[in-house]
Amino acid sequence: MLDFLLILLAVVWFGGAAASAFRQARYFQIEEYMGVRFIRWLAAQRDRWLPRRPVTAWLIGSILAFALAESPGSGLPALMLTAAAAVAVIPPRAGEVKKPFRATSRARRLLGATFILIGTAGLLALLFTVTLPDRFRPLALAALGFLTFLSAPLFLALGNLVMMPVESAMRRRFVQRARQALAAVNPTVIGITGSYGKTTTKMTLAHILNGRFRAYPTPKSYNTLMGVCIAINNDLAHDNSVDYFIAEMGAYVRGEIEQICDLTHPRIGIVVEVGPQHLERFGTLENIAAAKYEIIKALPADGVGVFNWDNPHIRTMAARGYPQTCLTVSRTVDPQAIADATPRFVASSIRETLQGLSFTVTDTLTGAREDFATPLLGEHNVTNILLAAAVAVHEGMPLREVAFRARSLKPAESRLVRSISPEGITIINDAYSANPVGIVYALRVLSLHDAGKRLLITPGMVELGALMDQENRQLGELAARHATDVILVGEARTAPIKEGLLAANFASDRLHVVRTLSEAVEWYKRNLSPGDAVLFLNDLPDTYSS
Repeated sequence: MLDFLLILLAVVWFGGAAASAFRQARYFQIEEYMGVRFIRWLAAQRDRWLPRRPVTAWLIGSILAFALAESPGSGLPALMLTAAAAVAVIPPRAGEVKKPFRATSRARRLLGATFILIGTAGLLALLFTVTLPDRFRPLALAALGFLTFLSAPLFLALGNLVMMPVESAMRRRFVQRARQALAAVNPTVIGITGSYGKTTTKMTLAHILNGRFRAYPTPKSYNTLMGVCIAINNDLAHDNSVDYFIAEMGAYVRGEIEQICDLTHPRIGIVVEVGPQHLERFGTLENIAAAKYEIIKALPADGVGVFNWDNPHIRTMAARGYPQTCLTVSRTVDPQAIADATPRFVASSIRETLQGLSFTVTDTLTGAREDFATPLLGEHNVTNILLAAAVAVHEGMPLREVAFRARSLKPAESRLVRSISPEGITIINDAYSANPVGIVYALRVLSLHDAGKRLLITPGMVELGALMDQENRQLGELAARHATDVILVGEARTAPIKEGLLAANFASDRLHVVRTLSEAVEWYKRNLSPGDAVLFLNDLPDTYSS
């Protein structure tokens, strides 16, 4: 009887540990299978690594079992501990889930390795307790099971380490397959990088080039080595009609863009912006600039570098004079003040309305001049269009044709996308991410709605390192000038925004703090009317939920 109860006790605790690992795998996946980042996320809040209910249940069960330890033959201690374990391993109430777990091949391999490790731990625990006196066996097994349950996330990280050689081998094969496929199609490769603006510039360039050529951009925000490989292997392979492959290249550490360039060998490289996005990971702006410059270093000497002259870090890159052809663009300089340092393509007379942007582009080298109009919102998109125009003109498209193609541009997903709800409320979706530059233009777009309420919903900005509180406070100060109502998502994280709002004399009765995005959506549905506008500024992944 005792042995049966001990096996049941082990099944509950170690089965619960496996179930816990499965739930945690979603967060591990969000952290891109990076064990160190996952452990850091886990340690950030006590409830993640030491939840109250399992601890309480185990303590109560252990105390009662210890009191009954004098009669182990009755099986009551083991029964009591099994009941406590059953209560402890009940899954916590699921909160808001924005990004569900994806059962990819890698995820299934990771979970398989994790389950084997947990199962092995359970078997060893049972074998160990066989060596103990009967009165101590239930208590010892319960303690080992409890520790394994709490350590489920660590087993997940360990499973990832165990599978690393397998994943590395599969990764090498996948990269080699992409390398061969790209060489067979042999398109002109255009690489795009920057702290922000990469995806919009990529989609803008693809749309313009497709007016005369066949351009294929990496989908959505696929900008890692594996993401680029997926695009090549799934879509580009065997499609010899593609003239240009436009690869978005992102990085969390130095060397990642270099790896993507080693795969793709770009002939044209575009640097959009250098700013504090992911500063938490890079450490300094200089490290970010060095990482972005990897795309320029990878170009052949007769390649083409395209630079946003308005960004001082990128202006320094252009001043190095590599490669032979350097194209610079600006929306801040006077195109009439032509000098040796004048950027090649300059935008002037910029005007923004709810219908989009209008501006004039001057090619200061040839003197060509065209009026542009586009439905895109946000003045920063003028820079993105200029960068795309520079490439298109270099590749043989007249500036007039580029201007024509710009008229039918569409915003990238969740990047200042404006729509009207069935209730007549204007929705401005800028939820993909937020950075100190983009928020300025997003809030200006909100201000264009001069009738009705202007509601801002935001969880603030993240991964800005030591600048995070300062930048979020400035966000609050800026929002006070553009919004009539504000909903902050997440009390602790948005405290600096609240400080900035109140310091700018924003009305406290128009400021609301909620726990989840769902609560914010419910509030605006109850309180906004036709003619009102709401801006969704950033939407953090589930790893930032409280």
